Amino acid sequence: MPYIDRNGTKIYYETTGEGSAVLLTHGYSSTLRTWDPQVAVLGDRFQLIAWDIRGHGSSDCPEDPGEYSIEATVADMAAILDACGAERAVLAGHSMGGFLSLEFHLVHRERVAALVLYGTGPGFKKDKPRAGWNELAERTATRLEEKGFAALGKGAEVAGSKHRSPQGLANAARGIMRQKDARVIESLPTIEVPTLVLAGANDEPFLASTDYMAVKVANATKVLIDDAGHSANKERPEAFNAALAAFLEKLPDF
Repeated sequence: MPYIDRNGTKIYYETTGEGSAVLLTHGYSSTLRTWDPQVAVLGDRFQLIAWDIRGHGSSDCPEDPGEYSIEATVADMAAILDACGAERAVLAGHSMGGFLSLEFHLVHRERVAALVLYGTGPGFKKDKPRAGWNELAERTATRLEEKGFAALGKGAEVAGSKHRSPQGLANAARGIMRQKDARVIESLPTIEVPTLVLAGANDEPFLASTDYMAVKVANATKVLIDDAGHSANKERPEAFNAALAAFLEKLPDF
């Protein structure tokens, strides 16, 4: 099974197909398996690279909470692209994975051919809502420590996901899910690459952020998937795949 070694932490990834690279980043408490409906259909047209964020799925769960950070995760993403021989890639991220894709764009702008921001948000300009988000991350971590995997519930985004350690997920909530500042949301007008912003039409918590990103990113296309919630790629895979394929196939080779 393919892993990269990041200073003793093994990060798991899978590749399918050849051609232009698309890095698929899952959301919090999910795994790379969430992208199976896309890999099955689009894997013959692109090099799809799906991976497990540290603390998730088949990736390692370091004991040291300091090993979980946005900076470390962005570095993991770059290392995976290096391992796959991809100098540039489309970054497609769901939920927390979308935020991480925007973080990656800030650090490695030259490596981003396009963005797919799905069921996600760009963070917060003001301290108060950001503090509320971080309190949610802390509550999530605490529930995992108290209840184990039972704290994850049965949402579609975690269905079929298998993790190694509740503590790994708790550490990821505190170190990767938490947000520090407004630099991501303030970076939106600087994005020049083609960007697909999409969400399930019933995913109410993320509809406002979807609209906001579609306005602030100059070269953005917005798509809402009817009759779908936060896991539109699983709930309505045919509609989701059609929107994603239409976007990817318009991009020049890279």
